[in-house]
Amino acid sequence: MVFLVFLELLFVNVAQAQSTYQFGALPSLNINNKFQNGWSLNSKVESRQLMKSGNFNGNSNTEYKYVLTDFSFITAKKIGLNSRIAGGYLFRLRETEIFHRFIQQYTIVQKMNGFRLAHRFSSDQTFSNGEKPEFRLRYRITSEIPLNGESVDPKEFYIKLNNEYINSWQGTDYDFEIRLVPLLGYDITDNNKIEVGLDYRVNSFLNNNTRHSFWLSLNWFIEI
Repeated sequence: MVFLVFLELLFVNVAQAQSTYQFGALPSLNINNKFQNGWSLNSKVESRQLMKSGNFNGNSNTEYKYVLTDFSFITAKKIGLNSRIAGGYLFRLRETEIFHRFIQQYTIVQKMNGFRLAHRFSSDQTFSNGEKPEFRLRYRITSEIPLNGESVDPKEFYIKLNNEYINSWQGTDYDFEIRLVPLLGYDITDNNKIEVGLDYRVNSFLNNNTRHSFWLSLNWFIEI
C-alpha cells in the first residue's frame, strides 16, 4: 500500500516541468572469490555511460557522455546458515574528482518455495575533496525466480527483481531514493552468469524536483 502511494506521487511529479530524466548504460563485471571458513571477496568494476537527458516537458539532449567508473572490493563472512556480514571499500573516478566510499552490510537469505528472497541492510560513507561527506542508510529486497524447476541450474534462465530504498544525508540536505531493477539472468555454467535489465532510480521528489534515471544494466558474474 505504501509503495502504491509512492508510485502515485511519482506519476504526479512526472507531469511537472521540473521533473528531469537521464538514460544510459551501466555495465559491470563482478568477480567473486570464495575462501575457507565462510569468507569471500567480491571485486567489481562498473562504468556509467549517459546517452540522453532532458525533462518531461519536451526538452532533451541526445549525446554520449562518459560519467564515472567505480571499483569496489567487498569482503563477506558467513555467520549463520542464511546470513552474512560484509564490509568494503569503493573507489570512484568521475572526471577529475576522486571519491572514497566505505561500506557495511548485513544480508539474510530466505529459501522459499520455488524462489529465493534476500534482505540487505547496509550503510556507507562517501568522502571527496570537492564535496561534503555523504552518509547513507539502505535497504534492498531481492527475489530470484528460476524459470525452470525449483532452482537455477546451468543453461537455464531466471528472473531477478531488486527493490531498494536509500536515505541520504549530505551536510544539511536529506534525500530519499527508490530503485527498481528487473533483470533477466542466464546461468552459463556453475561459475559464470550474465544479467540484463533496467535499473530505474528516482529521487528528489520530496522537494518537488524529481529526477528519474533509466540505466540499461549489463552484469557479468564470475565465481572463482
